[in-house]
Amino acid sequence: MATELKMPALSPTMEEGTLAKWLVKEGDTVSSGDILAEIETDKATMEFEAVDEGTVAKILVAEGTDGVKVGTPIALIAAEGEDAGDASASQPAAEAPKPAPEPQQTAAPAEQAVAATAPAPVETPAASSQPAATHDGAERIKASPLARRLAQAQGIDLATLKGSGPGGRIVRADLGQAAGGAMAQPQQQPASAAAPTPATVPSAPAQPFATDIPHEPVKLSNMRKTIARRLTEAKREIPHIYLTVDVRLDALLKLRGELNASLASRGVKLSVNDMLIKALALALEAVPECNVSFTPNELIMYSRADISVAVSIDGGLITPIIQDAGSKSMSRISTEMAELAGRAKAGKLSPHEYQGGTASISNMGMFGIKQFDAVINPPQAMILAIGAGEKRPYVEGDQLTVATVMSATGSFDHRAIDGADGARFMKTFKELVENPLGLVA
Repeated sequence: MATELKMPALSPTMEEGTLAKWLVKEGDTVSSGDILAEIETDKATMEFEAVDEGTVAKILVAEGTDGVKVGTPIALIAAEGEDAGDASASQPAAEAPKPAPEPQQTAAPAEQAVAATAPAPVETPAASSQPAATHDGAERIKASPLARRLAQAQGIDLATLKGSGPGGRIVRADLGQAAGGAMAQPQQQPASAAAPTPATVPSAPAQPFATDIPHEPVKLSNMRKTIARRLTEAKREIPHIYLTVDVRLDALLKLRGELNASLASRGVKLSVNDMLIKALALALEAVPECNVSFTPNELIMYSRADISVAVSIDGGLITPIIQDAGSKSMSRISTEMAELAGRAKAGKLSPHEYQGGTASISNMGMFGIKQFDAVINPPQAMILAIGAGEKRPYVEGDQLTVATVMSATGSFDHRAIDGADGARFMKTFKELVENPLGLVA
């Protein structure tokens, strides 16, 4: 009997996606690990792999279809030795899902404005009935070749996972939920905890937009819808408090020049942002009261600083994460950031590389922006907004001089972080940047 291939949850927060492209056609023979299709999620276009051998009996959802719900059958795979035509005939044809109307957005788990962290709401029947790791008679863990390679690269123990593929096989999508580890757990609650439900707040049907001004409607991407929802939730649910300091950059710029001269032979070039990521992580370690997440019942206090870095990409924004940035050298931060930013712009980040994080940094100084207030990226409780470094009059002692100064503004979740703790954090960050030898100590 044919096996249904269902729309996978390629990230813990994915509820629906666009079936961007089929890489196989009806009648093709596929093996475990073969790439079947490209699926557009809210953050990237990702590959969907086969978990078993067989023949593509019927494609149920055409490529280019939007709003395909997780768990929707998208194709039929005939087992080895089964006639593809018979397998296709024995299954009722599935109607391609229609795009959900945009106004019917209900309260949903928050995703990062950039990076999403709540769990996928749909679990396939196969996943719900299997143990954490399914073994065959030889005690071999059942996992696809791609899942094995990714697990080895990410240091994930397959024996701890629950497989959602046919027969309990572990597939790539299962790794995304494991990669967040303990960090992912507290991030499932805050943003949606107080959001009204459809039962209490009826949603009004959307009115068609009308204007006499010449225009061209541009369809919203999954990413843009996600950003819109998350920004609305963040500003509605989180009481923001903003604290700004002016930071002198001359010593940091001098140290950067010296470090880059010594790193040139290794092909590493530090940016100012790389050094600020390090300073942010060290400031969080020094003021742990700001390295937290708020939940309705408890305050989550993190023991390391994972920094989400805002990167602009086509159609929106994503925040790849430098994990444990406080313990890494600035040269390593620079190398990791360059690699993550490149893959972010190519839409090739894995979910564990942009989901999580304990605090964020957004630098708009390269655009000449002097100062701005950033929106908190829930379930994090703070984000640091960096403005441009510019020559300004500066009083040093009793003397008026000219210095390179930037404005840095911290946005803090006032439910979790008191103003005094936020002020201590900003003071610590300023001292680290103005006395930058502490960044390499």
